[in-house]
Amino acid sequence: MAVHPGHTVVIALCFMRICAIIPAYQAERNVGDVAREALRIDGLAGAVFVVDDGSTDRTAERARATGATVLSHPENLGKGAALRTGMELALASGFDVAVTIDADGQHPPEEARRLIEADADPEALVLGIRDLVAAGAPRANQISNRISNFFLSLFAGRPFADTQCGLRRYPLRRTLSLGALDEGYAFEAEILLRAVAAGVRIVEVPIRVIYPPEDERLTHFDSVRDPARIVRRVVATLALTRGLRHVPAAPAPVPVDDAIRPAAASPLVAELDPRPPHPSAAPP
Repeated sequence: MAVHPGHTVVIALCFMRICAIIPAYQAERNVGDVAREALRIDGLAGAVFVVDDGSTDRTAERARATGATVLSHPENLGKGAALRTGMELALASGFDVAVTIDADGQHPPEEARRLIEADADPEALVLGIRDLVAAGAPRANQISNRISNFFLSLFAGRPFADTQCGLRRYPLRRTLSLGALDEGYAFEAEILLRAVAAGVRIVEVPIRVIYPPEDERLTHFDSVRDPARIVRRVVATLALTRGLRHVPAAPAPVPVDDAIRPAAASPLVAELDPRPPHPSAAPP
């Protein structure tokens, strides 16, 4: 009897342990709603990790109140460091795949669900693709994204429609084994190049994004400074991978059965609920 392709995806998802990771910095306004909605997404099994990246506001408190698992950096290390911390803990906790969701409320929960169901392959890297023009994104963001898309597509040897979207589905063990180094926004671009070099299958899925009025937007991305940092990291990655022909081997993550407990899974995790009483904040 033939199996419908849609049934194949459902069956595959049943064997895939999926969680959500929300990197957050000074996000008390939106992180509670984002975490609460993520916990309601079918397929996540109620598994949501919020990584408070050295916030000095009530980010951790608001996230913790939703029932999400809160991890804390004692100081602001950057989005890449927060994502790596969440991935390491998620893998040590037995998860295979993580959907990353930004804490600013721009990603509706049903769009995360779209990425979960997009592909049956647990080893695929799934990218959310935004229509920034239709969403009314600031012009500076649109220009920055176009430049990033152009150069990353050129260096990778294949076209990418959106290289800066924070809504992604990562295969945890494979992603960590790529050995990405950047601790800031360039982490996502670096992962993309390393994934291409390593032959990781990459899937792109159109998603809807919400851009609130300008006076309500929360972002720590500098449309001038951060693209320059991304370019520097991309150039360094290309040199390291010799034009994307080889990716240096990285130590494989510790198998789940032999992993140390989650609170010690990453040297970047200072505490696992509650936070340190007196974190020191550094600029994003």
